[in-house]
Amino acid sequence: MGLFSRRKSASAEPGDEQVHGPDDGADLAPALEGDGSFAEPEDLTGEGRQATAVVDGTTGPFDRTAVSDDGEYLNLGAIWIKGQQGLELRLEVNEREQQITGVTAVLGESAVQLQAFAAPRTEGVWIDIRNEIAKSITDAGGTAEVRTGEFGEELLTRMPQQDPEGRTVFMPARFVGFDGPRWFLRAVISGRAAIDGEAAAGVHELIRTAVIDRGEEARPPRELLPLRLPDAQAGPAAQPEEAAEAAEAAEAAPETIDDLRPFEGGPEITEVR
Repeated sequence: MGLFSRRKSASAEPGDEQVHGPDDGADLAPALEGDGSFAEPEDLTGEGRQATAVVDGTTGPFDRTAVSDDGEYLNLGAIWIKGQQGLELRLEVNEREQQITGVTAVLGESAVQLQAFAAPRTEGVWIDIRNEIAKSITDAGGTAEVRTGEFGEELLTRMPQQDPEGRTVFMPARFVGFDGPRWFLRAVISGRAAIDGEAAAGVHELIRTAVIDRGEEARPPRELLPLRLPDAQAGPAAQPEEAAEAAEAAEAAPETIDDLRPFEGGPEITEVR
């Protein structure tokens, strides 16, 4: 299979998850652990608390200006990704505007969607966006909880859906945000990595090594930073013979899923109630 496939998307607002449901869904559920059981949320008080994951140029994700050698990266325009064994990339395409709106990296039973946006020069946006996402999900009958993770404060969510047998299942996802220099990166982790710390290692490494190329253009806050197909639709993570397959897959892949809904498509781990 080629390195790339593509899917449709409809919106690129960093806090708009396009979920709809009951008006009153504000109860927050406790956090899911790796075995699917529940635990009390981690202590978010004390000196170790991080209000947001601020890019500092030492641990990543990195700003373009901090990277001198781009030879190991797959350049997708605003987002650069370092290849890993078994990595598959899915590009989300807004057919109406003919625009690539995001990229989803799939590693085994886990996935992470990455989107980069313009941000103000003097203040971060992650806290506001996180609150908007939480409200959208709880309004739709799901749950959302802020907890401290590897990248600072993140949002652990579960969205109810009906499985083919009519049972209610809950799709877990973790939302992580990074306030960089005039840009904001949103990562939505789904599949096994959303509930299993050991399974998340590869996804976390992909996020840590990502590079954001904001460009010099003046852009309003929250405007989606442009993505593009890389040259020959291949890169360090793909073999030369895979480039032709990737190009064919990008043209022929079915376009029936809105990937801005992180609970649809990709690897899925569910809790049945």
